[in-house]
Amino acid sequence: MHPTPAQPYDGSHDREIESLARFDEVVARRGTLAGFRVQAVDLTDRTDVLLSVETAGAIFLGCPMTPEAAARVRASDALVFPPVPGLPFDPYRGFVYSAEELFAGLDRGYEATPDALAYAWFQQTKADGDIFASMLRSIHDDAVSDALDEVLAGARVVGVMGGHAMARGSREYAGAARLGRALAHNGLTVATGGGPGAMEAANLGAYTAPFDDDMLTAALELLAPVPSFRPSVTDWARAAFEVRARWPRGGTSIGIPTWFYGHEPPNPFATHIAKYFANATREDGLLARCTAGVVFLPGAAGTVQEIFDNATPNYYESRGEVTPMVLVDRAHWTERLPAWPLVQSLARDRSMASRIALVDRIDEAPEALKHLAG
Repeated sequence: MHPTPAQPYDGSHDREIESLARFDEVVARRGTLAGFRVQAVDLTDRTDVLLSVETAGAIFLGCPMTPEAAARVRASDALVFPPVPGLPFDPYRGFVYSAEELFAGLDRGYEATPDALAYAWFQQTKADGDIFASMLRSIHDDAVSDALDEVLAGARVVGVMGGHAMARGSREYAGAARLGRALAHNGLTVATGGGPGAMEAANLGAYTAPFDDDMLTAALELLAPVPSFRPSVTDWARAAFEVRARWPRGGTSIGIPTWFYGHEPPNPFATHIAKYFANATREDGLLARCTAGVVFLPGAAGTVQEIFDNATPNYYESRGEVTPMVLVDRAHWTERLPAWPLVQSLARDRSMASRIALVDRIDEAPEALKHLAG
């Protein structure tokens, strides 16, 4: 008998298997794994299936399986990339992170969590210059991008950028939370850099969207006694999880942080967290996915970089349609860090001129964004 020809991969997420339930569904419905991509699924209890179904052209990425099953799969012209032992993360993961996953073990202190352990691994391997480690980081980041695209399919995404220094308990933090809440109420998916400060506030606001205004007020009061992740990330994160425990099943939002700035922890209010090792990949990916525009709150060097990382493709229209940009706090962006005059000069006589705005107050941003979107 001749083996069944492998089905060519069509680039569709329909050909990806990222859970055991999906694996069982494909086998039951299709009767073949030929041409599929199986990501980080534990197949040690599916040996009988792997010995019986066609797997030609399939690719198994980090899937534990018995030696017998692995030998048979390889013999059928499938590719098997085995799990990499000893890592604090899975480079082949099929899903974005959750806060519960990154902060698992927080009761023993933040240093024991997968998030902190991944950062420590990154620091060590970055210093070593190990080519294998850099390859693993690249594979991981590409897998996270793929998973993030699946989460955001069909969503209207608006970015909220701002600095990590904005403290819980401050008027500015409350304003950023109300912004995230308002944007979520407008049917938009809020995406931030995923860290503390203004980023956490916007994710918190989106999280509170299904609840009444009193819930947001109460949540802000619960968080205020721990204004910053310094000196204790543990205490800072515990306060956030206390809010989540009191009001479970909050609204959806996206956090896109990086272990490049691993001293800043991810905030637990983002329901989907796409965390990267490479900050350049993270920055470009975050802004490219903000198809409904970006709101820039007061920040320092990181936020300034994000303004121009977003302005450049708008200037050249390299991503297609120009997306709205709203800068908040006139004094900050014209006096303290005068980014606005340069953005305005770049936009002159170009399509982006009608898609930029400077407002004084945070509460003006949702209406400005709606106006710029036409």
